[in-house]
Amino acid sequence: MHYFIGSLGHFLIIAAFVSALVSAYGYFRSVQSTEITDKDSWMRFARIAFWVHGGSALGVVATLFTIINRGYFEYHYAYSHSSTVLPVYYQISAFWEGQEGSFLLWIFWNVILGFVLIRTNKFWEAPVMAIFAIVQGFLLSMILGVVLFNLKIGSSPFILLRDAMDAPIFKTSPDFIPEDGSGLNPLLQNYWMVIHPPTLFLGFATTLIPFAYCIAGLWLGKFKEWIRPALPWSLFSAVVLGVGILMGGYWAYETLNFGGYWNWDPVENAVYVPWLVLIAAIHTMIAFKKSTTALKSAIILAVSAFLLIVYSTFLTRSGILGDSSVHSFTDLGLSGQLLVYLLAFVLGTLFLIIRSWKKLESDEQEVSTYSREFWIFMGATVLCLMGFQVIIPTSIPVWNALVGLVGIDSNMAPPVDQVEYYTQYQLWGGVLIALLSGTGQFFWWNKMDKTKLKDALLLPIVLTLAITAAIIILFKVQNITYILILTAGTYSIIANAKILLDRWKTNINLSGGAISHIGIAMMLLGVLFSSGYSKIVSLNQTGLVWSKEFPDEVNQKNLLLFQNEDRQMGEYSLNYKGTRKRIEGFPGYVNIHDINQINETQAIAAVDLSSDEEVVFHQGDTLTLITPETSYFEIAYTKGETSFDLYPTVQINEKMNMTVFSPDIKRKLGFDLYTHVRTFPDPDQETDWSETEIITTQLDEPFFVNDFVATLEKVQRVTELDGLTLGEGDVAIKADIRVKGGDRDYLAEPYYIIKNNQAGLLSDIIHDLGVKLTITEIDPKSNSFKIGVNKTQKDWVILEAVEKPMINVLWIGTLVMVIGFIIAITRRYGEFVKMKEKGLES
Repeated sequence: MHYFIGSLGHFLIIAAFVSALVSAYGYFRSVQSTEITDKDSWMRFARIAFWVHGGSALGVVATLFTIINRGYFEYHYAYSHSSTVLPVYYQISAFWEGQEGSFLLWIFWNVILGFVLIRTNKFWEAPVMAIFAIVQGFLLSMILGVVLFNLKIGSSPFILLRDAMDAPIFKTSPDFIPEDGSGLNPLLQNYWMVIHPPTLFLGFATTLIPFAYCIAGLWLGKFKEWIRPALPWSLFSAVVLGVGILMGGYWAYETLNFGGYWNWDPVENAVYVPWLVLIAAIHTMIAFKKSTTALKSAIILAVSAFLLIVYSTFLTRSGILGDSSVHSFTDLGLSGQLLVYLLAFVLGTLFLIIRSWKKLESDEQEVSTYSREFWIFMGATVLCLMGFQVIIPTSIPVWNALVGLVGIDSNMAPPVDQVEYYTQYQLWGGVLIALLSGTGQFFWWNKMDKTKLKDALLLPIVLTLAITAAIIILFKVQNITYILILTAGTYSIIANAKILLDRWKTNINLSGGAISHIGIAMMLLGVLFSSGYSKIVSLNQTGLVWSKEFPDEVNQKNLLLFQNEDRQMGEYSLNYKGTRKRIEGFPGYVNIHDINQINETQAIAAVDLSSDEEVVFHQGDTLTLITPETSYFEIAYTKGETSFDLYPTVQINEKMNMTVFSPDIKRKLGFDLYTHVRTFPDPDQETDWSETEIITTQLDEPFFVNDFVATLEKVQRVTELDGLTLGEGDVAIKADIRVKGGDRDYLAEPYYIIKNNQAGLLSDIIHDLGVKLTITEIDPKSNSFKIGVNKTQKDWVILEAVEKPMINVLWIGTLVMVIGFIIAITRRYGEFVKMKEKGLES
């Protein structure tokens, strides 16, 4: 039992929690102090406490990962989320699979960001870091794992398995340690799950910075000064959170077999809404630099983005979405604690805003329709309305729980078809945003009136109509909604491209907004074509029903492929080659029948394994499997002179009783070919062989085996046979039978054995061809041999293939949006540095 490392981890959590509160107190006293010496003294004290907090928090991270990496399965967290077969990169995913680990990831990023803020902005350090430290205390309390007066505070990641599970074995053997853990959820065994959660939680953490600056501004009475240092961080937060969300979409696209990238799951919604509000906050913060009218909006939206992150934490971790979301965490008994913290942040923020409201500047002059502020407010309003449309139905389980507390039985239910429900409204929001982002840019860079507006919009509108008409004719777009989305997206790209060209002539650093808007419009068009014009190409046109037990959808929209048999699918010819595995040190994939698995992670080469005609492993070599739970179905595609292979997968996790199918994707310029297997034969089902067919043949005389040409090439006596000891009078004869199986030859080696004057037959199976060959009789007089042939149904899969047109426009648009944000961040941070050099920022 490795008691010390768990005790160390728990001690470091307590140390990090206490030092966070001490740091918050020190920074608070520094803000409140009127004497310079006291202010500096408290500042140094608080800074040291935060460094101690940061070191302790990083120590907790290192300690928990060590427990996972070294397989200390006496700890509940390691046992629940890891196993001995996980490679290091999936052990990283296992680190944040559980609630405690994900809170630690959030804490880690806050520590790093806190260190950066301490180094970069001395004037705002005390109030901003006071808020930072308070939030860190809140997060650490969630993993504190202590009980005070029968009140549980947090859930520790260092609890022992015997203390977490009421298993009989711990009563008889308290020091029992399992040999292996439960393993990582197969859905998370994907490289995107190594990089998506850290990116998303960095986005969570960064929303705290504009919130902290805003609260600090209200606290100090600097109601407008907070915007300059907060704006670059808001832009950074928006791009990181947005990329994190889209990474999750791409993970779903690559890993899940529903064929999409966004399913409007409540947990997805809970992250999407804060991002919309944060984007709205950025635009109002930018508008404030030109007019004080936007100040109140900027304050409300900046704090709302962070509060919505806290609310999403409550939604996903309280267990309240357990019946409506596949992504939510189970309730660890912390829902009350989460609710208390949420209310504390909301009420504290409301108090500061209400106290300062009358002191906030605001222009009394009515905003003109031809002003830049009007168009920014319109855009921010649309973004907020889009957020409300999503968060209100998502919160129905919360409403049911709240009214249930006062004895009211609420039967409200979230939308049944959530994809259709949310999409029908969000697409129209996307259309409005595209139109506003295209038109609003002209107001931002030019003083407009009715005449100038007509002149500015004439060229973009004409080009938009011409290009849209061409696309409608080329792609046969007939749906009126799709035409409007296409027109709006095209208009936004062209209008912003015109602004972009104008900015490049003067100062490229001013082009961030235009580039970001182009990227978002491209994403809108990518969503339109990849979802609206997705086409199933694996339609069953044979007139056969694959199985009466299958739903109509499977029988109608999927193809049945037998191994090594060609099947036509539209313009493609498909051939299922069989099931494959991956092994360390071997490029590509290995036929599952060319290896004999000896345990969970290792196998023996049954034949020489070659790549590019070079033997990489010899028969009998010990092999190490890569992700042994995963099997790959090799599907060969041929279209004219073009050919390629796809490898959709299945992961079978017996410990979790999970079977997960994942697609493989052929990426082309105009579309993706998305392929996944719907079902395949039960690998544990006993093989049903046909009656034996006897074929009489001689050496080098061709004969047919299940429609394949076979030849008896050689017959020889052997003196050694694996698993059988041959005596002095015993005889063993091996036959080499070569079968030409389409694109490769197979060698069967059946044996005829005479031991203790009794004949024994040892068959050989060619799994890829579904045949079993046996030497049943040898006639030395005629030099003839009788070969027994048994047949079985060949291996098969039922496959679905879908074409996703223009989906690369969505991913390229994401990249363009990120580039625009980076340019904007660089510009805004440069402005902050210049003000700092002038002494206007400390």
